[in-house]
Amino acid sequence: MDKSEELRKPVLALIAHDQKKDDLVMFVSRHIAHFSNCQLFTTGTTGSRILAEHKNLDLMPLKSGPLGGDQQIGGLIAEGKIDGLIFFVDPLTPMPHDVDVKALMRLAIVYDIPMALNRSTAEILLTNFAEQADGELNA
Repeated sequence: MDKSEELRKPVLALIAHDQKKDDLVMFVSRHIAHFSNCQLFTTGTTGSRILAEHKNLDLMPLKSGPLGGDQQIGGLIAEGKIDGLIFFVDPLTPMPHDVDVKALMRLAIVYDIPMALNRSTAEILLTNFAEQADGELNA
């Protein structure tokens, strides 16, 4: 396969509420082989935490969620630049920027991108992307 036929890396957005950041970092660690083959966008603090553990990832941290990072990722979704969203949500802690989170979820629904809000659905999302990549390699 020449360079013009190389497959495009999946582009994923990774976000986690404060109480779920450790869970997302552990999730990335468990699936590092998959995430190493993706381009990643994250909100600021989440990205910093992931990069502290995995410096070689193709990861672009944006602003912190409450400072506009959720909207930045929403903009990327609206531009068609995100293939999937993994957002580890903390349903038990009130969020002052809850309207931003709802707007981000609304964009994922409007633009019909897969969105995982917990570990179980994130596992399914990753499995789906891996199966698609295998199918393209075997085609």
